[in-house]
Parts: sequence; C-alpha cells; structure tokens
Amino acid sequence: MASGRGRIRFNVGGKIFETTATTLANAGRHSMLGALLDDSWNPRQTVEGEAAANAEYFIDRSPACFAVLLDLLRTGELHVPPNMPEKLLYREALFYGLLDQVRAALWGPFDGNRLQLVDSVSGRAPGDGTAIRAGPDGGCCVAHGSMVHVYDWMLEEHRPISLDYQQVNDVGYIDAESIVITARERLGKGDGGMGVFSSSTGELRHRFRVSHYDQVKSFTAGALSFGSSDYKIFASCKGRCNEYGIGVWDQITGQQADFFYEPPGCSLGDADKLQWLDGDKCLMVATLFPRTDNCFIGLLDFRDKGVIWSWSDAGTSVSLSLDEKRVLHAIAIEDSRSICVVNQYDDLGFIDLRSNAGGVRWSSRSKLTNRKAPNEESCYPKLATHNGQLFSSMNDGISVFCGPEWVLTSTLRRSYGGSICDFSIGGDRLFALHSEENVFDVWETPPSRFI
Repeated sequence: MASGRGRIRFNVGGKIFETTATTLANAGRHSMLGALLDDSWNPRQTVEGEAAANAEYFIDRSPACFAVLLDLLRTGELHVPPNMPEKLLYREALFYGLLDQVRAALWGPFDGNRLQLVDSVSGRAPGDGTAIRAGPDGGCCVAHGSMVHVYDWMLEEHRPISLDYQQVNDVGYIDAESIVITARERLGKGDGGMGVFSSSTGELRHRFRVSHYDQVKSFTAGALSFGSSDYKIFASCKGRCNEYGIGVWDQITGQQADFFYEPPGCSLGDADKLQWLDGDKCLMVATLFPRTDNCFIGLLDFRDKGVIWSWSDAGTSVSLSLDEKRVLHAIAIEDSRSICVVNQYDDLGFIDLRSNAGGVRWSSRSKLTNRKAPNEESCYPKLATHNGQLFSSMNDGISVFCGPEWVLTSTLRRSYGGSICDFSIGGDRLFALHSEENVFDVWETPPSRFI
C-alpha cells in the first residue's frame, strides 16, 4: 500500500520490507508486483490517511528469496547468497513473475565472441543423439532414437516424449510450450508423420495430416522449418506412392495449408535442411551428401509453385574422386544474398544467390582450426547464423566468424565428450551436443558490468 510519499510495505513470511513504487515499476506491469501499481487491480485503493501509511501487503512466501528479488529490482544485479538453492530462488521468481529479470541478470544478450561454458548435462540414454534444438526461453530438447528429452531453462529434465519406437528425424519449437517432432514411417504400420507435443508434460496435442487428392495419406516427415511472419510449419515429406515434396501447415489451426510436389531434378522429399527466408518469402531446401550423391539446394516460391533459384553439383559428380569437396551442410545468409556451405574438410564455401550459374567460392580454414584427436569419432560439420555471426562446428569445437569477409574471431571448445554432432542457438544460449559421451554443453554470454 503506497503512502503519500510513494512507499509500499510488505510482510513476507513475517518479515517487513519497505520499498517504493518506482522500484516495483521495474518488475513490469505483467508481473505480480508490478500489478500492485494498477488502480484497477488494487483491492485496497480506497484506504486513505494514516491507515494507508501503515497498511501492508502480506505474502506467505520465503522472505530470504524476496530480499534477493527486491534487491534485483533496485539495482539490476542478482546477488544470490551461497546458502540459497538457486532453484528455490527461480521458483519464487516464477511466483512473482520475475523470471525474465532473473534471466537477464544471469546472462546477457547473445554474442558468440563472449560465450562462456556454464554447464554440461549428461544424457540418460546410450548411443548417439540425433539432434539438439534450443527453445525460445533458454531450454532445449534432445532427439535420441525414438525419444525426445526436454529440459527447461533451469536445465531440469521434464517428462521425455516417446514415439513408441518410431525414429525421430527432426524436432523444433513452435513456442516454449509446444514442440514439433517429425518421424519415420514404419513399414506396414501406417504411422510416422509429425505431431506437436507439450514440452512440460510430453502429451500429444495434435497430429498433422497430409492429404493428396482429398485422401489422407501416411508419410515420413523429415527436416523442419518455421515461418515466423506467417505462422507456417514446413516439413520435407515422403509418401508411399512417390508423394515427395514439402508439406505446409498452419501453426495456429494445425491444418494442412499447402504441398509443394517434387519437380523433376529437384530432391525435396529427402531434404536435410529447410530454412524459411522472411525477406524473400521463400523456402531454402537443401538435400546433401551423404543422403544423396548429388547435392541440391533450391529456393521455393509457394505463391507460384516455382523453384526460383537452384544449385547442384550433378553436372560434375560423375567424375568426382574421393578427394573432391562434398557439401555436407548449408545455410542461407539473407543480408549478404548468399548461401554458406561446408565440406568434409571443414572448409567454408559461399554461393551467390544473385546468379543461377555461379559455383562455390571455397575458403580453406581446416589447416588453421583442425584439432581432431587420434581415434576420435568424426561428425559431419553443421552451420548456423545468429545476429550477424556465422557458426560452424568442427570436431570438438565451434568456430565463430564475423564481418563481411567472415573472419574467424573465436572458437568454443571443451575438453571431453567427443566430436560435436549438432548444435543450436536460441533463448540467448548455445547448446552443443557431443557424440561420444551423450552429453550437451550450455554456453552463455555473461552480463555486461557497468562501472
């Protein structure tokens, strides 16, 4: 209750705290504490005079955690006493609606050149993981065989998602509460396809259907991509009767919105990588070695069902020797109007999107960065971009490139776990999945300190 001088008093678990409306405003209007400043919500706004000056809000919660959170609102810094369990503090922050403030104090805006290793999480299943995906809130999920293991931003594991022995092909987040999983159809089972699951409970919320000529068909779903501006979900699809192509579904309704059938000479149903390009309103599709002998990369325009740009090594693959460079991963960089690729020697290459006849401009880096240990299992390199930075995994490290010429500026590496088989960036974190020890690393940017 605010007095004439704007002071507000709390009784939290029997301990008295006094603060100001200005401090509570830092919590934000959508938080519990910030809502106290809203006259339409405040049930005691009619108290006046001496009663208002002596009034207090009673909250039956931990006073020690409240003191830490109140100090965070006053100073913008988080100081956790050594005897206070962090998860207890996070639980209290969730109650007050202050998780965003806590996360902002724990780690800063993502910067690949300032990342620090903050945790390594061991998996619960033997063998290699398939993929790791970062969630928008700082959590992640790991696809592993027919299972998907889900972790929240505190890295606590939730109930795993089981597909009953169906092989998981890809996984991705619609939002912090919804995970889309694609799976391989089992022979004679009529299953496979894709569905959206709850990240907290693991329950199936919706199963996506594919219809061809008004008939629902079973299918294998592969690579995923999400359209951020038009709320679409894209997935590579393979049906039993050569129904190959890219399926499109509405994120809100879950209904099929379109299907781009595979034209001759374009490998779409087996695509390894899909990426929606907001600026061009088209989808990049890449089918790469070793899934296919002839690599194909194309841009699809769903408005006129056309392939508006494509590149392939089919013209030269017949004479390729074992020493020739094979494209193993690709990512579109809209700002530079190019597609970055990486080969088996971990060299980066760039293809100009402004030309249909251009080749790959390779930039060798393996001699500078290759640190493969003897007898270490190799993994195919992966690429990602974030905030104008380019990331490429190689053996047990991830290289960061910046600037118009993509100069190597830093390398992320740890001492055990084997080669990196996949990595993902999201929620201001980078997650790297290792092949040998079934463990993933968590990298964060430390908050900036102002003096």
